[in-house]
Amino acid sequence: MQRRLLCSLLLLAGLCAHAQSTFTNPLLPSGADPFSFYKDGYYYYTHTNGRSIELWKTASLADLKTAPHKVVYTPPRDSAFGKEVWAPEIHFLRGKWYVYFAADDGNNHNHRMYVIENDSPDPLEGTWTFKGKVAAATDKWAIDGNVFEYRRQLYMIWSGWEGDVNTSQNIYIAKMKNPWTIEGERVMISAPTHEWEKSGQKVIVNEGPQALMNGKKLFIVFSASGCWTDFYALGLLTFTGGKNLLHASAWKKTPQPLFRSSKENGVYAPGHNSFFQSPNGKENWILYHANANPGDGCGGKRSPRMQSFTWKKDGTPDFGVPVKTGEVLAIPAK
Repeated sequence: MQRRLLCSLLLLAGLCAHAQSTFTNPLLPSGADPFSFYKDGYYYYTHTNGRSIELWKTASLADLKTAPHKVVYTPPRDSAFGKEVWAPEIHFLRGKWYVYFAADDGNNHNHRMYVIENDSPDPLEGTWTFKGKVAAATDKWAIDGNVFEYRRQLYMIWSGWEGDVNTSQNIYIAKMKNPWTIEGERVMISAPTHEWEKSGQKVIVNEGPQALMNGKKLFIVFSASGCWTDFYALGLLTFTGGKNLLHASAWKKTPQPLFRSSKENGVYAPGHNSFFQSPNGKENWILYHANANPGDGCGGKRSPRMQSFTWKKDGTPDFGVPVKTGEVLAIPAK
């Protein structure tokens, strides 16, 4: 009885690593664009809330509902980045914590990417400092920044407009001089070309890019079609070049989506994902948001979910189909 009580108290504090052996989706009642970063035994999780940066700390993402969390940064309301705060991502780079996010001044045409920094060992503690806007020289509309390292070089990938008119969201890549500065020009590596990428009335969409490694193979998984439709799905870009990621011709798009709505399982518009490994480093997991009903759109009904995935013989990821809401799953292996 005492052990059970202790574990319950630890669970409330988000510290009981073995509080449960199974979980069900969704992980939280709502939360779009889920992202996590694992360091020193803890996952640091965040998602879009529209106004601020909120972080969760947990030994298991299956325990998000009871994990400690707090708002660590709220941009000034009257600033260029004080409204429509979207898709935050937390990373530990070059010995410091960084959170990248997209925001505007209330006018979507002014959406750009920004970054904050914290040198505390625990990102829920210390001081988050605004470092500035992260933009290529063209400085066009940009959202959904993801930073990754390849051959000791930092890169950023994101979704942006080619010009100043919202007709197509494309995937761009650029080198980074440091964690808060893009070096050189952006290169477009994907635009919506297939029919499954074009659902959404006048605007066609590629967004939410996420880098994924499998040994020496490099992929970018992205979301396609409007998030306001049930056709929102995940696509795949494969790097086929040698060393230069900035050659658009070196990226090959898989002609069919890898992960899409499952009417049979009652999961709609799965997308804007991220990836993580189990604590023992042996399992690969996809973290994504989805709706429980058709027509739920881009609002607060989107909830974070996770499931394990495997690799096909050719080395590409196999996400399977979105699992049913409430289906009992084993937690990531310790």
